[in-house]
Amino acid sequence: MGLGTAFAVYFIIWWLMLFVVLPFGHRSQDDEQDVTLGTVSSAPANFSLWKVVLRTTIVSTVVFGAYVVLTEYLGYSVHDVMALFPDFS
Repeated sequence: MGLGTAFAVYFIIWWLMLFVVLPFGHRSQDDEQDVTLGTVSSAPANFSLWKVVLRTTIVSTVVFGAYVVLTEYLGYSVHDVMALFPDFS
């Protein structure tokens, strides 16, 4: 796998994992009983973008590492994995 392909695959995995990680640790303003005037009560109470980015990067690196091990070192392809799940093909 070339460097450009690896970067593209990592970026796609990172973007997908962002939406998986985003709700982790979410506390709404309603949960905290501190709703700011003019906002929805379901808005995050103490949102920290850097924590979300760090969590996403860690999870993405683990998933990308598993992908590299499966494809580059063990020789599996996407088609081999999809063959295990015939209902999704």
